[in-house]
Amino acid sequence: MLEDHAKLIAFFKQANEIVGRKKLQKMIYILKKSGYHFSERYSFHMYGPYSEELSTRVEELCNLGFLNENREKEKGYVQYRYTLTDSGESFLKETDIHTQDMTHVIFKMNEKSSRFLELVSTMLYFNNLPKDEVEAKVKTVKSKQNYTDDEMKEAWEFIEKINVH
Repeated sequence: MLEDHAKLIAFFKQANEIVGRKKLQKMIYILKKSGYHFSERYSFHMYGPYSEELSTRVEELCNLGFLNENREKEKGYVQYRYTLTDSGESFLKETDIHTQDMTHVIFKMNEKSSRFLELVSTMLYFNNLPKDEVEAKVKTVKSKQNYTDDEMKEAWEFIEKINVH
């Protein structure tokens, strides 16, 4: 149990800040698909891969005082901003749990929009299919997003760049 929490704390430490719950969900999913050791199970929901376990763990980290969750009003909706607290950093130092360096992948993902990460994570969710079938599936399940061929190409290039297997 604590190992999974420590891995998330390490993620937040390396990220410095994550803006948006959807972006957080997609980033952890993409890291998991990239071979980083996250145990959260995902299923497919309206915005692509989603983990109830991740939501629960983030809530627990906030309740323990290891993570700050700041709510911000943004153009008629609430956006969440996550940062690690000093207590979270102390907890991470006190545990002897090995965590992986994810900074290069986190940095690349943090530069992208949650819409783009939703596309990438959805493509990865169906990565057991051939490339053309992945694209067809994305266009079906994400029809309201109207992803363009250029966006699909950019997503494939991004997946290649972060070495998803």
